[in-house]
Amino acid sequence: MASPSDRAPLAERVEQLLAVDGPLTIVAAGDPVLRRGTEPYDGQLGPELLARFIEALRVTMHAAPGVGLAAPQVGVPLRIAVIEDPAPVPEEVAVARGRVPQPFRVLVNPAYEPVGTTRAAFFEGCLSVPGWQAVVARHAEVRLRGQDEHGGAVDELFTGWPARIVQHETDHLDGMLYLDRAELRSLSSTEEMARRWTEPTPKAAAEELGFELP
Repeated sequence: MASPSDRAPLAERVEQLLAVDGPLTIVAAGDPVLRRGTEPYDGQLGPELLARFIEALRVTMHAAPGVGLAAPQVGVPLRIAVIEDPAPVPEEVAVARGRVPQPFRVLVNPAYEPVGTTRAAFFEGCLSVPGWQAVVARHAEVRLRGQDEHGGAVDELFTGWPARIVQHETDHLDGMLYLDRAELRSLSSTEEMARRWTEPTPKAAAEELGFELP
C-alpha cells in the first residue's frame, strides 16, 4: 500500500495532465518512463480522478488511433492500461490473425501467463514507436489476471489478436517495448509496410527479408 506521500506526486501529475483539454500527449521511445516499469495501482488516484484518467486514456487511444494504451505511454508509471478493438479489417485478415472485435476494457494490475506452447507471429506496431512495425512472435493464448477499474477480479483467457493486444499492453507496464521481442530483420517503415507487406501473414516478408517464423 502506497503511503500518502507516495500517492501525492502521482495524483498531482495526473491532475496536471488532465488540465489540458483533448487527447493526452503520447511519449515516444527514449523517454525513461517507458523503461522503468510501473507501480501497482492501489488507490493512488482516488475513484473520481481514476475515472477521469481512464476516460483520458480512452480519448487518447481513439485519437491516435490505436487498440490499446498503457499509462506509462502518457507519462504515468501506474499499472493501468486500456484496450478496445473494433477490428475493421478484411475477413481474410481477421481469420488469419484471429482478430475479433473487443469492447472497451480497463486493465488494472494485469499479468499474463501463456496457455500452451503455440506462438503466432505477425507485424506489430506501437504508438510510442511511430512510423515503424516489426514481426513479433507472441503466445497464441494467454491467461490474464488482474482487476477492472471498479476493483473486480479479472481472470480470462485471450486468444488470437486479443491475446496479442493484452500482451503488448501488459509488457508496457513492465517497461518493455514490442521491439524487445521483435524479429529486427523484419523492421519496416510505415511506407514500406503499405507498399510491400499487406498480406494477412508475414510469410512473404520472412522469405524476402531473411528471418524465420515459429
